[in-house]
Amino acid sequence: MTAPQNPPPASSGSSGLEPNVASLLCYICSPISAIIFLVIEKNNRDVKFHAWQSIFLAVAVIAISIVLMILSFIMFRISYGLGGVFQFVIWIFDLGVLALVIVAMIKAYQKERWHIPFIGNLAEQQANK
Repeated sequence: MTAPQNPPPASSGSSGLEPNVASLLCYICSPISAIIFLVIEKNNRDVKFHAWQSIFLAVAVIAISIVLMILSFIMFRISYGLGGVFQFVIWIFDLGVLALVIVAMIKAYQKERWHIPFIGNLAEQQANK
């Protein structure tokens, strides 16, 4: 006979995950994962904040990427040299976004409400509704 074991403590989130893990996962495969956690999570405002921030970040990145692709096309039509330089700018932008998402994921896992400039305040407003 084995001794009875205590059940693991219940997580405080509606998703069945610890809130800091759910907050981190909002940034992976965003905006899809963020929308899923936004629908699932009913109680925890930290998870809602990170979900909204991830959604707003994804929308901003998509919009900026579209503008950069159009400008890149125009630059390539003018000169291959200009187009190449602009492709480097896009590459730097992509690295910056990756770094921003990694920092947001780390802060979310550490249970911090780290506000991404311009986007964090919008996410805070949506999470508190």
